[in-house]
Amino acid sequence: MSTPSIFQVVNNSETIMTKEEVKKEVEEYDNLFQGEDSSSKRKENYVTMVNNFYDLVTDFYEYGWGESFHFANRFQGESFRESILRSEHFLALKLSLKEGQKVLDIGCGVGGPLRNIAKFSGASITGLNNNAYQIKRGTKQTNSAGLGNTCDFMKADFMNIPVPEGTYDAAYAIESTCHSPDKAKTFREVLRTLKPGGLFAGYEWCMTTKYNPKNAEHQQIKFGIEIGNGLPDIASEQDVVDALKEAGFEVIEAKDMHGGMHSPKELPWYLSLSGEYTLTGFRHTPAGMKVTHTMVTALEKIGLAPTGTTRVHDMLHKTAIDLVRSGQLEIFTPDFFFLARKPLNA
Repeated sequence: MSTPSIFQVVNNSETIMTKEEVKKEVEEYDNLFQGEDSSSKRKENYVTMVNNFYDLVTDFYEYGWGESFHFANRFQGESFRESILRSEHFLALKLSLKEGQKVLDIGCGVGGPLRNIAKFSGASITGLNNNAYQIKRGTKQTNSAGLGNTCDFMKADFMNIPVPEGTYDAAYAIESTCHSPDKAKTFREVLRTLKPGGLFAGYEWCMTTKYNPKNAEHQQIKFGIEIGNGLPDIASEQDVVDALKEAGFEVIEAKDMHGGMHSPKELPWYLSLSGEYTLTGFRHTPAGMKVTHTMVTALEKIGLAPTGTTRVHDMLHKTAIDLVRSGQLEIFTPDFFFLARKPLNA
């Protein structure tokens, strides 16, 4: 499916919300980040927060990012699209996926990774998502890709997955469980759905060991990323490993996919957000962001875009700045990779 234009984004006939509902959801979302106890409010109301967030930003994500809403380590001479596909195929290889296996994609978005991994591996994949609009978009795109017989979607909370124990051969989560208010509980539920010996892999958003919670700039950047991405909190790398172990997994691998751990020709992960003056990268440059902002503002003023659309674009623009700065300071990674196994005697 082709990338939508900015006019389609702000005037999408497929959207599940009226203009009044968009305004209401923007106000509800903003309220969860107000006050000293905002972190507690976000954890208590994470389902509402995440649904509001993805109702508001999904069309913008597809416009700016394509069908796979995640980052990837990238090397010189490699396009953004190529790096995204490689990172998804990497997960399929780590999980040893093959035809006939049943796999769970936890927090699947509109199903871009699901479709790519299914084509690459031949596995049957179910995308778990608690957002009705994204499932609607994902189902349409999956059927258009001819994968409707082997891939499907399940509307559910990853804290309570409505399937019997031992349903899946493998599972993966691509930058999605960062939305969980309790990682150990989420991972425990994933473990329950896997067959004994089943593998679970993923990429997690984490603060690195260089993050200093007493540093005012670090604090501001972390909070900015949380606001701009619908997060209750951002865990440390060690927090993720500890949560996997607490849930009952055997941790096989855990490492940051960035930070010079691979080829010296690796490009900064945040390069795609800071912008490249190419046909596909222009919209992420400062000039491209300004053009988009001007168009969105104009469309909202003349009534073609719902009230709050400009606010959503501003939020995404600001979090892009925070993400770039976090990468420059090396205090945050969007791709802390883990591979874990459900014990055979579980």
